[in-house]
Formats: sequence, structure tokens, C-alpha cells
Amino acid sequence: MADGPGGPCSMRAREQSSAVAIRVLGVVQGVGFRPFVYRLATELNIVGHVRNTSEDVSILAQGPPPHVDEFVRRLRTDAPPLAHIREIAVAAVPVQELSGFEILASTFDPTKGQMVSPDVATCEECLAELLDEDDRRYRYPFTNCTNCGPRFTIIRDMPYDRPNTTMDVFDMCDDCRVEYEDPLNRRFHAQPNGCPVCGPHVTLLDAGGRVVDKADPIAATARLLERGHIVAIKGLGGYLLACDATSGAAVQRLRDRKCRPSKPLAVMVRDVQRAEAHCEIDEAERSLLTSAAAPIVLLRWRDGSSICREVAPSLRFLGVMLPYTPLHHTLLRECPRPLVMTSGNLSEEPIVADNQEALERLAGIADYFLAHNRGIHSRYDDSVVMVVDGAPQFLRRARGYAPRPIELPFDAGHVLAVGPQLKNTFCMTKGRSAFVSQHIGDLDSLETLEHFEETIELYRHLFRIEPELVAHDLHPDYPSTSFALQYAGNAMPAVAVQHHHAHIAGCMVENGTTSPVIGVAFDGAGLGTDGAIWGGEFLVCTLENMRRVGQLEYMPLPGGDSATLNPYRTAISYVTSLLGSGALARCRGLLADLQERETEIIVRQVERRLNTPDTSSMGRLFDVVSAMLGVRKTVSYEGQAAIELEMAAHSHGAVFPEGGYRFDIDDSGGFQTVRLASVVAAVLEDTESGQSRPLVAARFHEAVARMTVDVCNRIRQDTGLAVVALSGGVFQNRLLLHRTSMLLKQESFEVLTHTSLPANDGCISLGQAVVAASARKTRE
Repeated sequence: MADGPGGPCSMRAREQSSAVAIRVLGVVQGVGFRPFVYRLATELNIVGHVRNTSEDVSILAQGPPPHVDEFVRRLRTDAPPLAHIREIAVAAVPVQELSGFEILASTFDPTKGQMVSPDVATCEECLAELLDEDDRRYRYPFTNCTNCGPRFTIIRDMPYDRPNTTMDVFDMCDDCRVEYEDPLNRRFHAQPNGCPVCGPHVTLLDAGGRVVDKADPIAATARLLERGHIVAIKGLGGYLLACDATSGAAVQRLRDRKCRPSKPLAVMVRDVQRAEAHCEIDEAERSLLTSAAAPIVLLRWRDGSSICREVAPSLRFLGVMLPYTPLHHTLLRECPRPLVMTSGNLSEEPIVADNQEALERLAGIADYFLAHNRGIHSRYDDSVVMVVDGAPQFLRRARGYAPRPIELPFDAGHVLAVGPQLKNTFCMTKGRSAFVSQHIGDLDSLETLEHFEETIELYRHLFRIEPELVAHDLHPDYPSTSFALQYAGNAMPAVAVQHHHAHIAGCMVENGTTSPVIGVAFDGAGLGTDGAIWGGEFLVCTLENMRRVGQLEYMPLPGGDSATLNPYRTAISYVTSLLGSGALARCRGLLADLQERETEIIVRQVERRLNTPDTSSMGRLFDVVSAMLGVRKTVSYEGQAAIELEMAAHSHGAVFPEGGYRFDIDDSGGFQTVRLASVVAAVLEDTESGQSRPLVAARFHEAVARMTVDVCNRIRQDTGLAVVALSGGVFQNRLLLHRTSMLLKQESFEVLTHTSLPANDGCISLGQAVVAASARKTRE
């Protein structure tokens, strides 16, 4: 070894050397880990080899003991930015006669699975090449390297080698092959590597599938967008529908065609400086926008922005993302104005991935199609994140994050948890790793169910998981429950997990907590153990068990699920039930535009308890106040009434109002029942007296936050617990989450919020998996 890393290993050098076999587990394939190891070994005069296997990266390192120790240390501290190391196992082995350091061919074991990197945004080096007129990849829309580009969306099998990806149909040219085979090049074994000579290409098509522009499809697309057309653009994980975000007419036309009348749309801008022209951005938000994950970030919308209000009607926050592929970067330079970029689908269907599928399913929506011929093996929506108190909070987890595993506090074995009906994700566990799927969506259509089942099979195959247990929601009518029972059959147990227990358990695992907590689960609906619709729950939770210790009082929900689309129906029910039918006439904002006959029918329905299931939902209470104020009486997307009520509260200003409302709380043998009459009456009195909507909305938010703390204090007195986990879709209200967390901390509670998954039902599958696995572990 005296001759350096490539020289002979003499007898004397071997006597002064040590050798170790190293296994590196985690997301370490497709992220430039092997060339990193090669360069590190060369620097430290280490001999040996490195290779990918179906389970890990395997290294043999031999050299002077201080060098070997430094080599092992720097494997973790200096790893490539996209690597996520779970474990480094080191074992001493006999010193051998070796020369140099090699990168060996990958080995494959069909019984073992490796972790897969998410798709990541274009790195700075690739962007520089893309914009360099003298570079052979100038304006090439598929430029990538080991530090960026597609990963999860193109992989069909492990190990992550080109033949196992959708790039297998492209033969590299000589120039690309030299890069690919050079360990010192950042494109060494970059599986999607290609160039204009040998790689994928884009094609601009009209609605009939005919080629429109062969010379420069991206420049032609920019001109179409500037003229107000809607273009479907194929990206990493599927098609996005694009239009000019400064044109109210173009955006409204997209809404009409997509059957999405009000739900906010995301916007892509060229860079963070242009984003600042439209939104206020703090350092945490800037960091998210410019990260390798490049999610959509919800930002406070500036007055005077040229982005039209049709993009996000009635909202004060705008979903903004930066270009994350070379195609996007090129397009946003040809068309520098902000562009709407929303999922290429009809409302609530899965994102379109295939070119022919796009021409068929997006017919009548898109005027043109910017297609490409790199296959997408797994559909992948954009992730959506907001920042509350300096920390990211997910609203949707997909591109850039999934399928990165979440670490479990124990070995869960092989479990499949199928998640809920709305905002579905599923979860598969393997040992101490939980693989939560990308956002699947609402399981309301055959297409989404097919996407759900196909993605389960993909995860099972990629990660070599053979489920021994299936977990599902208590609700017997969820499509996911039906799938779970059929999947389990007679071959394995199927375990039902209560919806809100799963919420809290998921939050606990994300925070690495296994000790009992007070769980506050506020959402729209989840079947309770008593058969009622829960959603305003206070629980004492472990991973295995939960005990309900408080709730919002039960109220009649006229028409059941149909009431969620018509908050005015719920408001009529609550006002009538709590304050008497005489109070209803005082609700001028609620009754405006309603027909007297319909109001009478709803009142009679409530009084006679006809098709009026009981609910304790906090989400429905937000609907009630929103409708009473006349903010939103019917909705076209889930949570719209509550979201617009929050926007009204933001309009009041940052200072929380004095003289807020107060909930009455009944304590019966340690069970806390939150009564609603006093708050509903106070809202009515304030609206009658002419108080502004923003003030009433702010007072209501303050009352909910203070009530939550009050109930938690009572539970602490009974149980001694001082850790509170907050979960459920209602806690995606940034105002409520901020204020509740602040007040709890002032009362010396430790507060747990979600860190890796959404607080909405996107976290349910993780909770189901750990609850079912914990129960099995205890039994065994």
C-alpha cells in the first residue's frame, strides 16, 4: 500500500493494515453513493471494493487502521446529499492481498429488497449545463445525474440498474457511456443518463394526437400558453395541466373543463426571486422551495400580485413551486410568466401517466399535449407543504419524499395497512421500516382503486414484503376495508383499527414516542367504537390501545355524508338542536338565499331524527360557524367551509381577540363532554350585533384553542400525562395549530405534531400498521 491505492499491497503493508466489511443500509442506491465511496477510498489510500446488492451497499475497506476508521466515519458525515443512511454495520475481516479500489457489478437476490430514492429536482450542476449554449445538453429537457432526476417513478425492480428501469429502451451513445462508466464522473451509473443524441425526447401534439412542432416543441408550447391555451405537460410522475396564471379567462376555462370550480390550483414560477414578487417568503419556506424535494409550498399571497384570484378563490395563501425538471426550467425561460400547474386528471381521479391515456382521459380539457417517450412506472403527484412555527407541515406527501421510509420503534415484521377512504395512502412495514405510499387520493373511482392496488403490488415487489397481517379502518363500507378483507382471506389476520387511534399512533411514531399520550384528534369523520361518527376526540393513547376520555357533544347530522357538501344543513341542525327552532330566524346570514320550504324540511328531519346520525366532529362545527356567518354554505371540495373561515380569521390580523367565546365542559366521572350551545349562541349574538366576520371567526378559533387546552389540563389532572399529540385534518388550519400549540406549551405540555406525514387522513395507514403490529407483538 506504500505505492498508493493502486499499488501492490506488500507483506509489510498488510501487517500494518486492518480490514473491515461494511454494510450500508438506507436510501443509498441511485444517489451517487458508490462513486462517493470510490473517491473517499482513493483519498484515504484504502483498497478493497464496493458494490450494490439487493439489500444494501456492501464495502470491503482495507488500509492503515487510522485511515479505515476515518473512512467509516466519513461514510456517514460526507455522504451524498440524496443519501439517507439508516445503518452502517462494520465487522472486522482478515487482511487480504489487494491492489486498488474497485466498483464491482451489482448482485441480485430476489428475496431481498433495497430502499428507493424519491425523484428529486434538477441540481445546480445540471441546471448550469442546461443553460450553457456551448454544452451538448443545452436545453435538453431530460438532463440529470446521480444527484438529481427521476428515481422512484422509473424503477421496476431492484437493484437500481438501468435494465430495471423504464430507461432500458434507450441505448447510450459513446459520450454518455464514457460518463456512465467513469467512477469520477457525477454521471457514473446515473441510470436515467442520456442526451439529445440517445435519450428521451419531447413531442408537441394537438388534441387529435397530431405532431404540431418538430423544431422546438418547448418554445412552441410557451407561445400556446401565452395565447391562453391549456397544455397538458408530461412530467416526472404524470401529466400536469398548465395555463397562464395571470389570465383569469384561461384559469376559469381550465376550472370549467376540469370540473374543479373552487379548489385552489398550484402555480409554478421561474425562481425564488419571482416567487417573492407574488408571496411573502420566510427562510423556512425558502428552504423548502429550493430543496431537492421542491414541493408546492403554501405562501402568504401579496396584494398586488399579477397572479389572478381565480387561481385560489377566497384564499390568502397560494401554492407555489419552482421548476423541478429541466423541461420546466426550459419552459419557464421561454414563458417567464407564472403558470398554473395542476394534476392532469379529472377531479379526484388519479394523475394521468401514459401518453395515449392522456389523449383519451384529458380530451376536452387540454388543447395541446407536450408529451415525451420516457415511461412512468409509478404515478406521482406533487407534494404540498406549509410552514407553521418554523416547521414543515405536510398536506400531501408524494414527489420528493415518498417512498422514503419512516423508522419504527420496534420490529413490526411484514404488515400491510390499507388506510382510509379519503386522502388514501397505504403503508407496508418491514422490520423497523415503514414505507408509506405516495398520496393515492380518494377511493371513489374505479381508476383510483386500480392505482391503489397496482401501487400496493409495486411496493410489495420492490421492497420484498410478504404481508403477514393486514390492518384496516373500522368502517365496513370503505373500499380499502373491502380490499383488506379480500386480500387477507383465510391466509392471514385482518385487524380493524379505530380511525382516530390511528391518527394519534401515526403522530406518536413520527415523533419517536412510545409512552402514553393525550391524543387530540379533530377531523371531519371517522367511525367510532360506539357506531357514531367521531371527529372531536380526546384520547389517552398507547400504540396498542386507546381510551376515549373526552369529546364534542353528539349532534344530529341531517342526511349524513350529504351534509358535508351542504354546511347550511348542518348549521340549521345545530342551531335548532342547541338553541331551539326560534333561534333559527335570527340567523340572517345562514338563511339568506335558502328556500323556506327546505329549511322547514331540515328542521322537521332533525326534530324527528330521520336519517340524522350522531356526530362529534370538529370539522362539522367549523362548517356550522362558516355557514352561520355566510362565509360558505355549500362546498365543492372537502374542507372548503373551514378553510374559508380560517381565511376570514386571518383577515382580523395577527393579534388574537379579547373577549373570546367559551365552551362549557361537563366532567362526568373523568369523561369530558364539550358542550356547544354557548359558542353557537355567542356566534349568533355577535353576528346579530353587526360584528365583522373576521372578528367572529378569530374569536371562534381562539375559543377552540383554549377549550382544547382546558380539556387537556383536566385529563392531565386525572392521568398525570403531560404530552399531547395533535392530529386530524382540522389541524391543517395553521391558525388553530399555532395557537393551540402555543397555549399548550404555556401550560407546560410537550406538544407532538406531524413531522413526516400530513395531519389529515394521509397519516392513517402508518397508524393502522403500528397499532396492529403492536397488538400482535403484545399477544406474542
